[in-house]
Amino acid sequence: MDHVDSEPSGEILIVDDEPGIRLLLSECIKKEGFRPIVAGNGRQALEVVRKQYPDLVLLDMNIPGINGADALREIKRINSDIKVMIMMAYTDKKMISQLIGEGAITCFTKPFDLAELMAAIRHEVTLA
Repeated sequence: MDHVDSEPSGEILIVDDEPGIRLLLSECIKKEGFRPIVAGNGRQALEVVRKQYPDLVLLDMNIPGINGADALREIKRINSDIKVMIMMAYTDKKMISQLIGEGAITCFTKPFDLAELMAAIRHEVTLA
């Protein structure tokens, strides 16, 4: 099932099991003029992707239920146009390379530089 949406919605899905991270990223994303949607695990994230087709997903690799790598594959299967940025707790060059090969556009290692992350989001999600 491929969904084509010609205009960006400005919706950004934040998938992280840490409430503090979800809140921080939500606030930063609101300040950028985008609409944050949050999910605490992979199953919730996939439900959102099926119903709302966000422009971009910030996806933590270490989430309960469906892990980040499996969630990435399923998101891309649902809608290959959705952009996915990976967040991970450690740098694993082999895993990053694999995730990029499966459709992620970039990976950020926690703790990440918020200004750098927001700049990357602005670059990828341009509102019409």
